[in-house]
Amino acid sequence: MESMPSTDPNRDTSSRGTARLPAEARRAQIIETAAGAFLHAGFDATSMQDVAQNAGISRVLLYRNFDNKRHLYRAVLASVTDEFVAEFQDRDMADIRRHGGIVRVALGIARRHPDAFRLLWRQAANEPAFAEFARNFRLVLGRYAEAMIAIDGRVTGPQLRRWCATTLAAHLFEGLCAWLDDGDPAHDNDYTLLQMCGLFAMVDAWGDPHPPDWLPRLP
Repeated sequence: MESMPSTDPNRDTSSRGTARLPAEARRAQIIETAAGAFLHAGFDATSMQDVAQNAGISRVLLYRNFDNKRHLYRAVLASVTDEFVAEFQDRDMADIRRHGGIVRVALGIARRHPDAFRLLWRQAANEPAFAEFARNFRLVLGRYAEAMIAIDGRVTGPQLRRWCATTLAAHLFEGLCAWLDDGDPAHDNDYTLLQMCGLFAMVDAWGDPHPPDWLPRLP
């Protein structure tokens, strides 16, 4: 008598119907799939079963890579933050600026991890379990932005410089997310130039403000 096929969703069927991948490639595929699922439905509404199904793998294989949903969500965020830190750590800020600055580097990361990038910037701060993670990343990002601003030396005073850095970082990352939403990758160089010009214009205005004639003077 033929055996009946299993209907157990936890049974490891990864050897059938799913291409075998090296361990690191499989982990990266799971993270990419999870990023899209979390971005679409949020942390609470996304189950491990959802991720496994979207990735085309069994739950057993998913749990071999990630102990639980929190572990997986954090790995999604870290796929962006780890690469960001690796790109900027121990590098000269002036050299980065000469070669397209933070815009070109950040856009490269965003293109490689589009859903994870948007999840980190737009949603993670609203998830109680990951709010501190998102806040710490923004603090690190602000420090990099402050180092960039300090190169010109025109924005003086630590409090003003911190505000400028926070504003600059927010403008850049929301701009990147908007470009991921609507921009054509074929025009990434055009976007990079426009975004860089905008950022430098902001720093110039803060360092040496010249209000237009039509703007009434504040009392």
